[in-house]
Amino acid sequence: MVISTILLFILGLILITKGADWFIESAVCISTRSGLPKIIIGATIVSFATTAPEFTVSAIAAYIGHTDLTIGNAVGSAICNIGLALGAVIAIKAIPIEESAFLHKGVIMLISGLALIALTIDGILTALDGIVLLVIFLGFLYYNYRLQSAIFDGSGKKREKLSLKEMKSDIFYFILGSACVVIGSRLLVDSGTEIAYWLGIPEMIIGLTLVALGTSLPELITAVSATLKGHQDLSIGNILGANTMDIAMILGFSSQIRSLPILDQSISYDFPVMILIMLMLVIFGITGKKLERWEGGVILVTYFAYVAGLFIFYN
Repeated sequence: MVISTILLFILGLILITKGADWFIESAVCISTRSGLPKIIIGATIVSFATTAPEFTVSAIAAYIGHTDLTIGNAVGSAICNIGLALGAVIAIKAIPIEESAFLHKGVIMLISGLALIALTIDGILTALDGIVLLVIFLGFLYYNYRLQSAIFDGSGKKREKLSLKEMKSDIFYFILGSACVVIGSRLLVDSGTEIAYWLGIPEMIIGLTLVALGTSLPELITAVSATLKGHQDLSIGNILGANTMDIAMILGFSSQIRSLPILDQSISYDFPVMILIMLMLVIFGITGKKLERWEGGVILVTYFAYVAGLFIFYN
């Protein structure tokens, strides 16, 4: 039993690694062929695919009544996306910032986080609260649609329509890569959670750490892979988009399945850290028009300090 669980964990890692490689290459090709900037591709198409594991895990957890896992996975993934994934990427290589698009997407991400705090101050996220989050998510989609339109309409250029035949190879590898990432993440979550239960770790901490890390691996692998291939703007767009989706889309949808009770730990510790790490990213990005390697190190250290705090104060 132990050996099979470990083997599934390793298989999940292999699927994620190979899938992310296909995923990045095809996303960049779609961006190039369609003429869409990679930050828009990252914030929409790539983000939808990489947040699929979080969405699936949180929705299923809500349906079967593991609401702590639902909240822990979504919030923990948002923290992990910036703290671990983007922190590691920036520490590897400084990332230039396109200030306007970055700031707008960063503000929408912050709005979703602050809205979550405001809506759950009474200790529960109801279906009505979830509708507010879903409206924010729809606003995020509309912003990206308008940004895309402004890029092409404002330049006076008409985008050439490509046939499915010209795009079918890219689309095939995008779907195949996405499927590998999602399946691999689920294998990691299931096997990793089983290992965590053996160790007697509480469900909320499992959600905030191991499950969040497992479901955030698509963002982590995608971000590192994109950066090493020189597509840093895809990494940034993916993380900003994925975080907005983690909070606004995933929790908004999950709360329609059942109301989600909020633990005191989330209100006093997890949510404030989430806002802090989001603010750090936005402030670092707009002050120097570049995310420097030392700033990535600061974000990374903040994430590890947060995880350490979980095990010291709440285990």
